[in-house]
Amino acid sequence: MIDKNKVIEKFKRKIIELKKHNKLYFNYDNPEIPDSEYDKIKKEISDLKNKYSFLNDINIESDFVGSPPSNKFEKIKHLKPMLSLSNAFTLEDMNDFLKKIDNFLKFQNKKVELFSEPKIDGISATLIYEGGVLTRGLSRGDGTIGENILKNLETIKSIPKKISSNDCPNLLEIRCEIFISKKDFIKMKDNFANPRNAAGGSLRQKNPHETSKIPLKYYAYGFGEVKPMIFKKQSEFLKKISEWKFEINPLSKIVNGVEEIEKQHKKIDQLRSNLNYDIDGLVYKVNDINLQKRLGNTSNSPRWAIAYKFSAEKAVTKIRDIIIQVGRTGAITPVAKVEPVTVGGVVVSNATLHNEDEIKRKDIRIGDTVKVQRAGDVIPQVISVDISLRAKNSKKYIFPTKCLCGAITKKELSKNTKKLDAVRRCIKGYDCKFIAKEKLKHIVSKEAFNIDGLGKKVIEQFWDLDLIKEPSDIFNLDFKKIEKLEGWGSLSINNLKKAISKSQIIFLDRFIYSIGIRHIGQENAKILGGFFSSIKEFAKLFDLKSRKKILINLAELDGIGETQIQSINSFFSNETNVRIISKLIERLNIKNFSIQKFGKFSNKKLMFTGGFQNMSRSEAKAIAENNGGKVLGSISKKLDFLVVGNSKPTKKKIDKAKELNIKIILEKDWNKILNG
Repeated sequence: MIDKNKVIEKFKRKIIELKKHNKLYFNYDNPEIPDSEYDKIKKEISDLKNKYSFLNDINIESDFVGSPPSNKFEKIKHLKPMLSLSNAFTLEDMNDFLKKIDNFLKFQNKKVELFSEPKIDGISATLIYEGGVLTRGLSRGDGTIGENILKNLETIKSIPKKISSNDCPNLLEIRCEIFISKKDFIKMKDNFANPRNAAGGSLRQKNPHETSKIPLKYYAYGFGEVKPMIFKKQSEFLKKISEWKFEINPLSKIVNGVEEIEKQHKKIDQLRSNLNYDIDGLVYKVNDINLQKRLGNTSNSPRWAIAYKFSAEKAVTKIRDIIIQVGRTGAITPVAKVEPVTVGGVVVSNATLHNEDEIKRKDIRIGDTVKVQRAGDVIPQVISVDISLRAKNSKKYIFPTKCLCGAITKKELSKNTKKLDAVRRCIKGYDCKFIAKEKLKHIVSKEAFNIDGLGKKVIEQFWDLDLIKEPSDIFNLDFKKIEKLEGWGSLSINNLKKAISKSQIIFLDRFIYSIGIRHIGQENAKILGGFFSSIKEFAKLFDLKSRKKILINLAELDGIGETQIQSINSFFSNETNVRIISKLIERLNIKNFSIQKFGKFSNKKLMFTGGFQNMSRSEAKAIAENNGGKVLGSISKKLDFLVVGNSKPTKKKIDKAKELNIKIILEKDWNKILNG
């Protein structure tokens, strides 16, 4: 009779040991043990998993290779950010994508030509050529700063080291996806979790000779900085670089309209299992590069491209239990604990149930046999119940009305729909320890303070040990206690100290996003950063009298509505929130809002009314902001220009502008300014 607890304890101990040596080897290039001993640990883990199937249900990261970004390679800023793509999962999503493009560009009855490319599940990298010579090769990193992995990329023989062509731009940045073929991976599958991990681990080897032993391949798919720009279309770009001996995907194709989009999507989905590399969807890009420029980007992704993922992988399992989780905004999310099942190559033991209404609608109960699905990187979800297999003594699930902290939860009334929100929320904020812990996870995340080495699991560990309870505690850690913990040596502690110290210098807009005010995302945070300019002005929100005046002025901002204003007021009306954020500010060097775009409208405030003949209002606003202007949502003395389109402008706004002696720019004058 095996002692299950002892097996689990041994398995966890081996995982922790392997992770420690991964960090020493991959991050610090300072291995404590020879390769033979390292390989022995990996084999022990593999043998345990093969022998005891219940270990697959252990919620512990067990990838054999890989480690968070380190200081091992030189950090270099990308010439242009490597943004993420937004995702589509249905044809309806693709229709929405096309409608947004048409609305932004103000196209009517005109099909936008798209370029379709398979989305390879690999590692993104960028190659920089100066005068036709490969001079730099960077990993994606956080999208803004990557690691210099040129020597490792140069081991891929099919990557041109020099472009011998008279028409090659002086500066050319080629974006590519590095991968390992399915056939090649079979030979090394005992050492890596999957082909993507194998490619990632290989590119992070400090010794290029070791990387050269791995059969890495690549496909070039896009560009960053190009000077001078000689390409007019994405398809033309790929054709040209193919002539320059770059590898491009042969399954790429020009498509027009939703019918061709869906036809290509289904065709590649059917080919998918026969391809010698992993793909998880197709990327559709606006083919015209000039239109790409006009569409521009949001803070996270381009408006001109989208990843249309393949249909979700499904599997049948059984619900063991239903628990609730508390998010950083107080949202109460039900989660099904299911019998472990493999979905799309990943072992799933948890699946989201979304909210209380969803459980009622599908009548989901503990003990039910259910179908779960996993689409791309989306959290697995329960999609249906097989009622025919339900036990006779089954009982309806009663959704708890209290938070895990014991507080009563509420459903808020939506200002837009005038209906109760589907999500229950705990409204105690930092006074709820579960919300407080989730807010800490948010504040250290990549998009917020970006503290390398202080991830979700470390926050959990430090929380349980009372090392961190509030954000300001991050900057007052007891490292003497930490160095006694398993897995924490002098190197990892020194790196954490450096990461924390670096994070203390933060720009205002990023700080605003980091503190986790509900409804204030990265875009809203930038708008607020531009409004307040400095932390001194932002801190005036802490005082009730000042806050009332500020909230009135916030209503003038384009992009900040009643929902955001109410949320800001609610956040700073909470004394605990004010105390915690005040303490945090004391530990930081918060830089003034820094996005200074200079152009025709530098330091000018504009407002728009009426429709434009050749562009949408959204594009006009984007042009104003890209030329240094600030777009307001209402007329006041602060306004410099009211831009009036020819189609149905608001007379009341024009009259108000005249009354306040605000300069009015008609559409014809607007066009002259842009073309001047």
